[in-house]
Amino acid sequence: MSIAETPDHVPTLRKRQWSRYRHPSSTVRFAIILAILTFLGYSIAFLNIDLSRILGAVPRLAEILATRYFPPDLGYISDADFLRSVLRTLEMSLLGGFVGVLCSIPLAWLAARNITVSRRIAYPLGRFAIMGSRSIHETIWTILFVTVLGFGMLAGTLALSVFCVGFAGKLFSDELEAIDMGPVEAMRSVGASPLQVFQYAVLPQVRVAFTGIAIYTWDVAFRAATVVGFFGGGGMGWYLKRTTQQMESTRVAAILLVIIGLVLLAEIGSGWLRKRIGRMR
Repeated sequence: MSIAETPDHVPTLRKRQWSRYRHPSSTVRFAIILAILTFLGYSIAFLNIDLSRILGAVPRLAEILATRYFPPDLGYISDADFLRSVLRTLEMSLLGGFVGVLCSIPLAWLAARNITVSRRIAYPLGRFAIMGSRSIHETIWTILFVTVLGFGMLAGTLALSVFCVGFAGKLFSDELEAIDMGPVEAMRSVGASPLQVFQYAVLPQVRVAFTGIAIYTWDVAFRAATVVGFFGGGGMGWYLKRTTQQMESTRVAAILLVIIGLVLLAEIGSGWLRKRIGRMR
């Protein structure tokens, strides 16, 4: 190539452009940030939060754990009754998560604005059911069901089911609203029923995502099962409540180690399954 020739693709340097302060968008943004910082500062002052006291509580917490909760009473968690309670907790989380996911799918279908059966009737009802389940904590649901049904796994399973309806229903509806509407419109144009549209145009698009959400829902339900049992829903949460009330610190530490170990195993297992499902996209 001679000196007079030039290459076909000459790299061009992008010129930097100076952007000045834009009003009112920049003013509004800075005002919002300043308002948030002011509110946080006011909240710390109003609640009388002593930050130095919080930092000083860490050594005190370590001392309490070392003197009262160590060594854990491992013989207590090897008892047959406690092992059966761990199995009941697993069963309660599986059943509650399964029922919750099963009930949340039709509710998510109704609560998705783009594919709902009726925007005037079905959409508000679906949204209200999902928001109603999410707005109340699982401990409150447990207390309500225990008040009606008494202590036991039935109340705990129902509380977990309602909790999973709100948790999975929100994720399902968001996933449904993000689908490609091309196949849906094509099915509707040939006179397909809403159920046929959902079965053949919607479900194939969200099948993998729904499976991952269902696994994640069970993971969350398993963590909540211990808290549910603490408030009368059965399982090993009842043992945790009894040992806490009787100030049996070493047994509490042993139960907490079991909970941490089971949650860690559930996290590893659910993460592996979600990764495998993500590769199927």
